[in-house]
Amino acid sequence: MEPIESSPSESIKAQRDGALGIVVVSGYVATQMLSDVASLKIGVVFGLAVDMGTFIYPVTFTLRDLVHKRLGKKNARILIILAGLINLFMAFYLWWCARIPGDPSWGLQEEFRAVLMPVWRIVIASIVAEVISELLDTEIYHWFVHRVTPRHQWARVMVSNGLSIPVDNAIFAFGAFWGIVPADVIGQIWLMNLFVKYLITLVSVPMIYFVPEGSAIR
Repeated sequence: MEPIESSPSESIKAQRDGALGIVVVSGYVATQMLSDVASLKIGVVFGLAVDMGTFIYPVTFTLRDLVHKRLGKKNARILIILAGLINLFMAFYLWWCARIPGDPSWGLQEEFRAVLMPVWRIVIASIVAEVISELLDTEIYHWFVHRVTPRHQWARVMVSNGLSIPVDNAIFAFGAFWGIVPADVIGQIWLMNLFVKYLITLVSVPMIYFVPEGSAIR
């Protein structure tokens, strides 16, 4: 029996779907890395302390939902673990770069060390928070789609993100800063992070409609 050849339209659709998968996976990993680097700075916004990765990190929850929608639960889990390992490797690599002597003509060795040499407690707290909260987000998203309703895609994002964000927030804020900075500063970081993450979640909800439902929904 001769193999059935796909039509040009099916071939184009397959290429488009493959490209969408690449985009959402790349966006997820890139956003995770950017937020981890930015979290090395604690800024002051509206008079409250906040780690600067907060303004981009919440997007990863919605991007994870896009991966889940397009590639399925199993692949979403794999991506979460791989992203955690990539961020850990990034921290080790920056640490190694910071320890290598700088060329005298460059003159920015200490500045590089001061800004980019990882604070390991923050790195570990961040990665643990990311992995646990994103895996939780995966389970809640899957439960909502299969136990509640596959409709109302905005609701699956709001519910999964809404329940996993406080977990991420608590693990990171207390894991990274407890015993290092005053408790009231940790409280400011927790509250400000929670507010910003929920706000950005609301803004990012429409992204769930950017990709079609994949065949690997389980």
